[in-house]
Amino acid sequence: MLAQPPLSWALIALFTPAAVALLIAVLGPLRRSGLGAAYLSVAAVLASLTASIVLLRDQLAAPDAVNVYTVRWLPLLGRTLAEVGVRIDGVSVTMLVIVTSVASAVQIFSLGYMSDEPRPSLGRYFGLHSLFVFAMNLLVLGPNVLQLFAGWELVGLTSYLLIGFWWHKPSAARAAVKAFWMTKLADMGFVVALILLFSWTGGFSWFSRLTPDEGTAITLLIFLGVMGKSAQFPLHVWLPDAMEGPTPVSALLHAATMVAAGVYLVVRLDPLFSAAPDTRMVMSWIGGFTALFAATVAVVQTDIKRVLAYSTCSQLGYMVCALGAGSVMGGFFHLTTHAFFKALLFLAAGSVIHAVHSNEIGDMGGLFGKMKLTSASFVVGALALAGMPGLSGFFSKDLILEELAHREQWGPLGLLLAAAFLTAFYMGRVVFLAFFGAPSARASKAHEAGLSMTAPLAVLALAAIGAGYFGSQLAELWGVHYHFALSAIGLVATGLALAGLVLAWLLYGKRALSLESFSFLSPLGSLARSAALDRLYVVIYRRAVLLLASIVGWFDRYVIDGVMNFSAWLTIRAGERLRRVQTGNSQDYVFAVLAGAIVLVAWGLLR
Repeated sequence: MLAQPPLSWALIALFTPAAVALLIAVLGPLRRSGLGAAYLSVAAVLASLTASIVLLRDQLAAPDAVNVYTVRWLPLLGRTLAEVGVRIDGVSVTMLVIVTSVASAVQIFSLGYMSDEPRPSLGRYFGLHSLFVFAMNLLVLGPNVLQLFAGWELVGLTSYLLIGFWWHKPSAARAAVKAFWMTKLADMGFVVALILLFSWTGGFSWFSRLTPDEGTAITLLIFLGVMGKSAQFPLHVWLPDAMEGPTPVSALLHAATMVAAGVYLVVRLDPLFSAAPDTRMVMSWIGGFTALFAATVAVVQTDIKRVLAYSTCSQLGYMVCALGAGSVMGGFFHLTTHAFFKALLFLAAGSVIHAVHSNEIGDMGGLFGKMKLTSASFVVGALALAGMPGLSGFFSKDLILEELAHREQWGPLGLLLAAAFLTAFYMGRVVFLAFFGAPSARASKAHEAGLSMTAPLAVLALAAIGAGYFGSQLAELWGVHYHFALSAIGLVATGLALAGLVLAWLLYGKRALSLESFSFLSPLGSLARSAALDRLYVVIYRRAVLLLASIVGWFDRYVIDGVMNFSAWLTIRAGERLRRVQTGNSQDYVFAVLAGAIVLVAWGLLR
């Protein structure tokens, strides 16, 4: 492989998916071919992955190296308001590899999973995938906050299009709109933060210097955007509904891309958040509560994808809580390991759904004997998510809990420990019912999928096992210190996870209880469907937002428009009267000049 400067590889990683998305969009025959667009999109994301791996290799050789390449953007009166380009360092390169590797696995899996789609629909699907990868890479490589925001918004747009890919389904269309508006609502905080940042510093640098009050204001506003994008309570309600999109889309959004963008933003802005302890305290408590709340809701889900969706909310809570405690290593490390085992879980769930043609856990059962690779992959992902020793999730979760204990944040720590028990319980529940329980009529005909769907599972399973062993190398890239040491907190968390698995086995494995065995959980089931929060948002919308909108509309229609319309009417009437003076008769004009002269002379004499 020929040596290339970092910029060349970064541009390959960034613009190859963009070029393919553009080609699919403008070339009708390519888009309508379906498979042609699919193979071109897969080739593009693999090229992006290759360039990312090369950048990672070079970065590992010089962990402290930082390469920034920018061009002027938005020039005004000889001054540059902002710049665009790429920032290549340990943080961006790591995230770039995570995004492109998960996207590659998802796109290859999609070749088999989406094979029944009409060819034009398939072309549209892969075109949107390529555009999504470009948006994420644009966000990740941003040399400043403004370019990240541009990628951030493009990610939101493409997520809307992918969630609503099956637009003919009303539920998918509603879910896409819900995701778009909930995240846009939160993004208003981000927009205001950008305006304040530019007003107070004159730029959009990652390393801006602010007073404590300014830093607190900006970080709280940015965290509002993070809450929307990374699905933190109470702005999490869009994420479970996003399951209406194709399962590979769910894997892409939930594993390492859209929902992880908020966590990545906080990691990037760590110097700013470090100077805002009040914001960090808020983050710790919201993250801890989200982790426990979402885990509680996942316990009563019957749709396998919604179980995984709420687990994503919960794990994002872990990451936000860690960052709130000041542990960049804990938050980013868990983002890294979570990307692989969550992508594995979603794709394995997709393989099961493809086989039984249902999302319901009750339509599964006994799949381990019929789909061994898929079943084994799901079990590996479930155990990694539960934090079982030896798997990647164990190392990153343990680090978060250790950091919270070290900083004596006992409240958030207690919430995360409770979430650890519930995580193991609800994942054990899915495993024992779907893969080892009594087979349903649908499951009796299940069989393993083809190579395009099983190969990504095998690769992701290896990553879900081994990613946790590279903590030291990752810490070196990120400029922090890491040394694994299991303490009492780690042992307690492991014990709780084991207890959760044992309880799941006793209830759903050994005794083979049904999904509806616990009627006392029915109120929680109602909450699990986000009905309570959704109703609250509806009430706020109808009784507050619409009322305010009607008042503003009346004021605009009758006051603002009234003043403007009256001004226009007055001007027109005055013009009509003045127009009568213009007779076109020269004698009238001479008389007017003479009268004016007499008036001026008289005025002068009287003074």
